[in-house]
Amino acid sequence: MMRVKLLLSVAILFALSTEIYAQRRSVKNEDAEETYKSFTSLGITTNTNSGILGGAVFRQSSALGTKMFGKNAYRYLALELVNVKHPKELSTQDFVTGARLVYGKQNYLFVLRPEYGREIALFSRQDDEGISISGIVAAGPSLGFEKPYMVQYQGSDGRVTTQPFDPNRAGDIIGAGSFFQGFGKSKVVPGLHIKTAMSFELSAFRDNVTGVEVGFIAEAFSRKITIMADAQNKAFFTSGYLTLYFGSKKR
Repeated sequence: MMRVKLLLSVAILFALSTEIYAQRRSVKNEDAEETYKSFTSLGITTNTNSGILGGAVFRQSSALGTKMFGKNAYRYLALELVNVKHPKELSTQDFVTGARLVYGKQNYLFVLRPEYGREIALFSRQDDEGISISGIVAAGPSLGFEKPYMVQYQGSDGRVTTQPFDPNRAGDIIGAGSFFQGFGKSKVVPGLHIKTAMSFELSAFRDNVTGVEVGFIAEAFSRKITIMADAQNKAFFTSGYLTLYFGSKKR
């Protein structure tokens, strides 16, 4: 809930800045706008289905030779790798051993999202002042990686083994296994996604890119993804997200 409120607050803040900036731009000379051939950046992202750090993003925009709705248009390419969590995930800690465990968690869900779309420059920077504001629409396949959540079981003989979580054997758990265990047992679940976003470039230097992308993603997989054993799992996900990115431009 806190992440939802944060994303909504940021979206409202930038919407207000857009209006203010549009009023300032109305008295400027359009010919002074910056024009670039490409923008390349890396970013870190958070979303309403993740923790504070949701994943990483590579994004690139290349100028097209035509305009859309009278505005400069760009080909938008991106590659995202994010972790999707279930809202009922709750991490607990054993006060005796100090071991942490997300009780009932059966799988991690990591999603690789190649994206293709269009970015339209709604307002461009003039000289070295102001901000650039653009709208983005993109879509692409989603590759979901359902990785088993590994836990430590203690047998009747006292031996401890690390295995995927089994909801029928929950009483023998003494802690979580290593995050890096279980990747070889991952299952790939294909899907599709679409996103809409607003990008706000805040660079202080003309050839650098520093900005924020705020948007909404809808995603559907070919089957339900089992994240929690005793909770409602689903095949369709929606989320709001915020990405902070850094990079460079080419004229």
